[in-house]
Amino acid sequence: MNPVKLPTHASLDTPFLAIIEAARRAARLIPPAFPLSATVAVNPYLGHVTEDLAQVGAQLARAGGVRVTLPRAAFRGAYASGKMIRDDLCAALDLRPGLTLEALEEGLATDRPDPRPLPTVAQLAASVSGRDWPEIVAARIGAWAAGYFDQGQALWPAPQGRSAYDAWRAFASQDLTPEIMGLRGFCNLVADAPDTAPLALLRAAEQLGLSAAGAESAAHRWLLELGGWSQVARWKLWQAELDGQSDDTVTDFLALRMIWDAALLAQYHDQIADKWQQVVAEHARPATADRDLEIDVTLQLAIELAHQRELQQKLSQPVRSVQPARPSLQAAFCIDVRSERFRRALESCDADIQTLGFAGFFGLPLAHIPLGACGHDAHLPVLLTPSLNSSPDTDPRTSHVAQITARAWRAWGRFKLAAVSSFAFVEATGPLYLGKIIRDSLGLHGQTAAEPAPRIAGLDPAQRAELAGKVLRAMGLTQGFARVVLLVGHGAHVTNNPHHSALQCGACGGHSGEVSARALAEVLNDAAVRQLLVHQGICIPEDTRFLGALHDTTTDNVTMFGGLSGNEAEIRRWLDQASAMARAERAASLPHAGQGGCNLPARALDWAEIRPEWGLAGCAAFLAAPRAASRGCDLGGRAFLHDYDWTRDEGFGVLELILTAPVVVASWISLQYFGSVTAPQAFGAGNKALHNVVGGFGVFEGNGHAPRTGLAWQSVHDGQRPMHDPLRLSVIVRAPAGAISDILGRYPQVQALFDNGWLHLIRMDDAGQLVQRYHCGDWLDMSGEGAVGTAQRARSVSM
Repeated sequence: MNPVKLPTHASLDTPFLAIIEAARRAARLIPPAFPLSATVAVNPYLGHVTEDLAQVGAQLARAGGVRVTLPRAAFRGAYASGKMIRDDLCAALDLRPGLTLEALEEGLATDRPDPRPLPTVAQLAASVSGRDWPEIVAARIGAWAAGYFDQGQALWPAPQGRSAYDAWRAFASQDLTPEIMGLRGFCNLVADAPDTAPLALLRAAEQLGLSAAGAESAAHRWLLELGGWSQVARWKLWQAELDGQSDDTVTDFLALRMIWDAALLAQYHDQIADKWQQVVAEHARPATADRDLEIDVTLQLAIELAHQRELQQKLSQPVRSVQPARPSLQAAFCIDVRSERFRRALESCDADIQTLGFAGFFGLPLAHIPLGACGHDAHLPVLLTPSLNSSPDTDPRTSHVAQITARAWRAWGRFKLAAVSSFAFVEATGPLYLGKIIRDSLGLHGQTAAEPAPRIAGLDPAQRAELAGKVLRAMGLTQGFARVVLLVGHGAHVTNNPHHSALQCGACGGHSGEVSARALAEVLNDAAVRQLLVHQGICIPEDTRFLGALHDTTTDNVTMFGGLSGNEAEIRRWLDQASAMARAERAASLPHAGQGGCNLPARALDWAEIRPEWGLAGCAAFLAAPRAASRGCDLGGRAFLHDYDWTRDEGFGVLELILTAPVVVASWISLQYFGSVTAPQAFGAGNKALHNVVGGFGVFEGNGHAPRTGLAWQSVHDGQRPMHDPLRLSVIVRAPAGAISDILGRYPQVQALFDNGWLHLIRMDDAGQLVQRYHCGDWLDMSGEGAVGTAQRARSVSM
């Protein structure tokens, strides 16, 4: 194969630049995959939010064979059971015109096969050669990439400090496996490749016959085929951009993948060139949704409207309670849907208990250095960057010993998990470890001691008071303080689970909320801070004490940090009672949970348990309103509950914060669950029982060659049926329409989520009724929704 002569950087003309830009656009269509140490939910459609579901469905079908909705059988079952009714279909047609009611009902009666992606050169070569080239390509890229991305698991990691493209060339130019498998001259081809990834990409594009028109679609196809590798690379770009930098690892991977296909095209040119040119021509055509996809997207909308109809019925009759002069207890929980059950249970223990919902990092953008760690953990949403530092407030007389001990345990943990040393670990310590294995199997080992209380560093009293005031106003907690205010973060105690951080607090960057809760409690208990808060109009009574606490979502136990006086026993009784009620409710959906959830604590300690809890499965709604609007409503652990009172939000600054931070984070969570159910092969992590940790950053499924990302199948399925209904999140806000619209107008990326249907936006009035729906920049009256459409569709069917 003769190399194509390429122009230099200085003389790159418009067509070449267009191909490079197309590759970069394709890179941003790939969602980032965060490492196992801080797994957070990621919207798999992150790069597509400027387009609607139908258009994205057409693109993903062509590039990856990816579905973007439930299969027809799921819609058919919902319609047959009455979960989705004819009025829901009519309401969907009102919002998404272009089809008839008859077309939707015909669609319900038929199945649609999964889409098939356009083939790569490797697939075409496999069809004529009898060799599984896609498997060979994936295996060789995986063999190199696992070492390149290694985060400390490998004893012999790949050399660092060079670009992905340079590192791959050094590896591939010496790797004889492709030539042994039949790809002639591949080592020399790689050695003779251009020195930079952009020029290599351009050379491969020339050899593959790609034009600027089809470059983005083809690049998207290759990147989706790379699976988790392109997502891990995209995370490096995400991290770099947070620091105002850039990173080319994604396009490096694209270049090396294109080199493989260029080499295969040269070898099998006479047999596959015509077919490949047809593929290239198809990539150059715009991807458009056909009638079947339009039916699927409209049915998806209808089933989401059905859920909103059910939600409206529940919210129309909340339990109204008289606000006590002083609550018997106040407890602020994370907005996480798992808190909804516990809050409802706790409020039922005493009519004067008040609970609040707020993002689980409690407004503190912390970079926390754990005891014994050399670096910090970011305890805040991944959309933000830390601006405060915290560390354990240890006794200087014992801190040195504690640091050494903690670091030793961390090093021991890395040693026993490393790919090679794990065998030495078993050989050396197997007999000594037998006791621990038996204790773990019987659920007899104890809880880990809590880290010393964290303290925010570098702030004087005035700065601490300013921070405290902002947080309290954002929480809506500026008056009527109880004697005890619990700040309840959440975490999940699980054993032998590589994705344990995915069960932690997403608002805390995949860590427990304990640090944030305890740090804020320390600030709010500071007498100097309280004196300065008075000047902000916030008067905290002298007898009010803030306590950090932790809700273990696997066991539903709540741990309080710090002592109480007086009513500690009563508060402990309320918490234990609420724990029992929440466990009993969750037990109905967890296999082998035992009577009243009695087995749930043991599941947290079971190293063989693949379903310790359901995480955020079922999430479907986000409610920003006073708690009185939903108190007493059984929302089934499916709603994010954020306290918000617009009448006390001068200038709507808190509303702006809610719509641009917690709502966006909740959308990531919702759409990750959505993608893991509707497209598990592309956006799910596969079978948890087959997971093998690779590089400390991800998991292979069995002997797979690329990391699996998203949620494991056991996290969304009980073995017989899905435990998550893939619905786009319904965001319900109790605030004036004008204020909401003004905020969206200032944040185009957030507005795009609503304009293109990735989220639903509904306005609640002050009476607690859902009265208006945001639709493409307008507010539509929800009263009688679907009735007009029924008449219109009836006429169109009869014509």
